[in-house]
Amino acid sequence: TRGIPVRLYAEELGVLTRQYRTVTISGSHGKSTTTALTALVMQEGSLDPTVILGTKLKEFGNSNFRRGKGSYFVLEADEYNRSFLHFSPQIAIVTNIDAEHLDTYKTVEGVEQAFKQYLEKIPKDGVIIANHDDERLRRVAGRFNNNVVWYSLESPEADTVRAIIQIPGDHNVSNALAALMLGRTLGIPEHAILSVIGRYRGAWRRFEFKGMINGGYIYNDYGHHPSEIRATLAAARATFPFRRVLCVFQPHQYARLAYNWDGFIQAFDGADRVILLPVYEVAGRDAKKAKHTVNSEKLAHELILRGKNAAHLTFEEAPKEIPPMLRQGDVVLMMGAGNIYDLTNEMVSQKESALSRPLPRLSHRK
Repeated sequence: TRGIPVRLYAEELGVLTRQYRTVTISGSHGKSTTTALTALVMQEGSLDPTVILGTKLKEFGNSNFRRGKGSYFVLEADEYNRSFLHFSPQIAIVTNIDAEHLDTYKTVEGVEQAFKQYLEKIPKDGVIIANHDDERLRRVAGRFNNNVVWYSLESPEADTVRAIIQIPGDHNVSNALAALMLGRTLGIPEHAILSVIGRYRGAWRRFEFKGMINGGYIYNDYGHHPSEIRATLAAARATFPFRRVLCVFQPHQYARLAYNWDGFIQAFDGADRVILLPVYEVAGRDAKKAKHTVNSEKLAHELILRGKNAAHLTFEEAPKEIPPMLRQGDVVLMMGAGNIYDLTNEMVSQKESALSRPLPRLSHRK
């Protein structure tokens, strides 16, 4: 009634993308890490970008936003609800295409079609930086071959990145390669790009070390899709090859659990033990039908049939039951996009609080 225009968040971001030289980072997995590395590379290259990413970054004062004075805008471009189709990038980094957000797209072919529409928005003098190791992305981005700069774990640059990167896993080597190619595209000196990659220690909730419980190393990770779970477990295995790896996982949305059911059953093969917490329900996004067909108890049962050491715990049971399971040197991945992060903090702080208490006085009998 007051004549104030009302826009979706993605629509308003779309307006901003047309006011800057915009670099968008999209893909089913790896967006936040790739966005963080890309932004830091551009900052190191004195381009002073404005940045919006999907996680907090300590280099940005534990914020997900950086206000720059340069002409570049770096944006993590989410495909959920087709949000990224509102954006107008000059450079688009794409990490991969997977069966994600099927509540929006229904099929993986629908996801591919949306990425095709997204890449069609790149101008003729623009650039697509794409992961050649991803089959679906090769198929989609291959249509735009004259504009595409490919990166791959099979390239000589991958060995260079592996030698200096501090965050674990080949998936993060791939993310760093995307930032390397972006830096080269913008003419940033190679030594500056590699310096950023070598210094980077990760973002909030991305293989984030939280503390120790009973000699076990507790990590928190935002991974909530089967591909992300597999990649993170593989990274843990590669980083700690001789230790037990335990995964405590909270499924995020009944709909995602239902759409990717077979994938979740296979996702935990890299863990020695799996503890499943109740599903984190997202208001307005979870289908009632899915809620009645899948849950964490059923997933634990399927994992047991697959031969895994798996169990289901409530949030009340978890802080009491998990610490006694741990042995010296265990690696514990607390995974999920819901409130498992709060549970992780609670468990670690309880243990630290117990360790900080003075020892009780011994009573002497007369």
